[in-house]
Amino acid sequence: MNTRSASPAEAFPPAGADAAAAEPRRLVWDAPVRLFHWLMVLCFAGAWLTAESEPWRLLHVTLGYTMAGLVAFRLLWGLVGTRHARFSRFVRGPAAVLGYLRSLALGRPEHHVGHNPAGALAIVALIGLAIATTAAGWATYNEFGGDWLEELHEGAATAMLALVGLHVGAVLLSSVLHGENLVGAMFTGRKSAPPQEAIRTAWRSVAALMLVAVLGFWAWQWHSAPAAEGGPAATAEGRPQAAGGHDAGRRGKHRSHDD
Repeated sequence: MNTRSASPAEAFPPAGADAAAAEPRRLVWDAPVRLFHWLMVLCFAGAWLTAESEPWRLLHVTLGYTMAGLVAFRLLWGLVGTRHARFSRFVRGPAAVLGYLRSLALGRPEHHVGHNPAGALAIVALIGLAIATTAAGWATYNEFGGDWLEELHEGAATAMLALVGLHVGAVLLSSVLHGENLVGAMFTGRKSAPPQEAIRTAWRSVAALMLVAVLGFWAWQWHSAPAAEGGPAATAEGRPQAAGGHDAGRRGKHRSHDD
């Protein structure tokens, strides 16, 4: 992996876009972090769009379970992953968040090679909401806990959607203020950075294993619910199934946004 740099501002003074442009683009985000990010986007969007659709219940549940697995991986990778993937690298206290927001207000935003303090706060909150959403969704799907868990599931998913919207807006604003394409960086893994802040390897092998695991789980979910007349991925009674053979049809009364 990589050793940690001591500079909290990632070796850049708070000079915004000018400081960022002074350095060439180097590898910062490893492949597992990037794959996690875009799979979470796909899973959350798909789960939200299928939340109220009974014919797509199996897909909704599958995407929710996938989110839970992705979050588990990210928590582990946040401990043992590359430099900018580790929580110890980018999670900061309230003072750092306020200092970063103050630098934005003054028009001289601090430049962070990895996540800035405000972005880190959003990431931690999104992970927490994803855990709450998937745990409550699993309990609701398996008819544990009563209606309050269903309400928690829906509320956490709605809060997560609002935070996602705020996060996207903040990323676009930061891209303008810093003079960097932050969305593009999450595809390529490259940002303006001094040599000591670059990571040595993208760990594509870990990302490949991660992708194989996700695709394998999706295939298993699909094949565990044999098709019947009148619709895909249904049981002999024509009702969708999910992991462990649980009958999703009898849970159609539950309104959920992510299981």
